[in-house]
Amino acid sequence: MQSLPIIRRSSLRRTLLVILAPAVLAAQNSSEIQQILDRLNRLEEQNRALTEEVHQLRQELAATRTAPAEPAPAAASTPAVDEKVAVNSSRLDEMAQSKVEASQHFPIRITGMALFNAYLNSQGSGGEEYPAYAWPGSQASGGARFYQTTLGLEYSGPQIFWGGQVHGNVYMDFAGGSGAPQDFGFRLRTGEIEVDWASRSLMVGQESPIFAPREPASLAQVETPPLAGAGNLWLWLPQVRFEQKLRFSDRSGVRAQVGVVETAEMQLYQFGGGPLPEPARPGVEGRFNFYHGEEGGRRFEIAPGFHSSVTHIAGTSVPSNLFSLDWFTNPWQKLEFTGAFFSGQNVGPVGGIAGYTILPAGTAIPVHSKGGWGQLTLIATRRLSFHLFSGQENGRAADLGEYAIGRNWMYGANFFYRLAPNVLLGAETSQVRTNYVDGGLRLNNHYDLALAYLF
Repeated sequence: MQSLPIIRRSSLRRTLLVILAPAVLAAQNSSEIQQILDRLNRLEEQNRALTEEVHQLRQELAATRTAPAEPAPAAASTPAVDEKVAVNSSRLDEMAQSKVEASQHFPIRITGMALFNAYLNSQGSGGEEYPAYAWPGSQASGGARFYQTTLGLEYSGPQIFWGGQVHGNVYMDFAGGSGAPQDFGFRLRTGEIEVDWASRSLMVGQESPIFAPREPASLAQVETPPLAGAGNLWLWLPQVRFEQKLRFSDRSGVRAQVGVVETAEMQLYQFGGGPLPEPARPGVEGRFNFYHGEEGGRRFEIAPGFHSSVTHIAGTSVPSNLFSLDWFTNPWQKLEFTGAFFSGQNVGPVGGIAGYTILPAGTAIPVHSKGGWGQLTLIATRRLSFHLFSGQENGRAADLGEYAIGRNWMYGANFFYRLAPNVLLGAETSQVRTNYVDGGLRLNNHYDLALAYLF
């Protein structure tokens, strides 16, 4: 398993439970459903046994109260009986209250993270909490925030045709406003409805790009995933995705995913205005994850992928064609290495910096770029883990216009310490180095202290 993720499709919960990194529910097969049914049966039997025990204790208590006076040692047993009755009654009440159920009588689990950040930025922050790139100005910033708190609902439903099992999730945060203390807007991050069969699945929802699902671990960068704009093509997109699982052996196989996405056609870091593109376009994506090893043990994964779409702007069709490669390996139980690489043109529609350039003649051309990121995780103890990360995006100089970003490189380190099983303390420091065409190099240093409560 990878290190803790920060709220992404893989599930906010799975990422945060391991290295904070924000999960998706594991696929459920028939054997898992049977295990759930068996567990429910056991809980019902325990409830009946506890009810009978409480009934018997109450009868004993009533008999004790109506019996003739006994010597002092016997009378002293009455408070013990009362206490036992109270404990058992409390246990029954807790078991009844712990059940969360939808209107259609299917289980729903509430998950998420209450997150407090205190931060400090050097010059070049642009007034942002965690700048994705160094701004040309000299503004520094600092403060504290609670709006990166995330909420999630994980749900499961009935079986449908051909034995398919329905499940899904919705994750939200409070980053929809300006970030000022009294301006927080509820915002949808990701969500999905998925149907799983024995060897295939179908998902509809809003998730990370199919060809770029991984992300580094961070408690400081949650509003957008870590290394956004510096090699991580993260942008959450509406999509329909089909997955086919092929097993070569008990420990090896491939997960093939293909789908249609709706791209976000925007120049994320465009300066000086200019014509705007059509707001959304269809795209085709795919990823083929080859793996060897066991979940939770030593494992190696490598996955090539692709993206293809067309941006319409200034009367021009600008292609967006990308190749990607991501990986995960843990050659030693306490050491993990994960990352991703991409190469192609016009990465703006999926969360990159280099999209297109408007020429003096008024037409647009795509910017060719390369980039990627990597993270090394050291699991020192069950409570303490360290992470080193770095990522960058490089745009081809011949395709860039004036004042565009030619290269954006970020590197840093963080650690997580479990104060309790569901309470994390984290600290992070990083530097982003941004090269502007005709503007030179700009730097920004970031320092962050975080406290998270997982629920």
